[in-house]
Amino acid sequence: MQAFDTELRNRIIKLVKGILAQNSLSADVTPQAKLVDVGLTSMDMVNLMLGVEAEFDFTIPQAEITPENFQSVETLERMVATQLKLAAAA
Repeated sequence: MQAFDTELRNRIIKLVKGILAQNSLSADVTPQAKLVDVGLTSMDMVNLMLGVEAEFDFTIPQAEITPENFQSVETLERMVATQLKLAAAA
């Protein structure tokens, strides 16, 4: 399970860094760093949401699209892991 968690985290960090690169920004994206503090704007958050949906091949339920879930890589990772578990159980 640990390898899955590491892969999940790395994929999310890669998405965040990709969005930052589109804005000609670079930052040290740690799991606990607030995404707004590393440079993501509200429009970037929308792109991140769409990127997560494409990367992990699921639609984020409306109820999960909250500022809390998009606060950091760590919070996003928890939400994605939960959604993937629900999809696997279905």
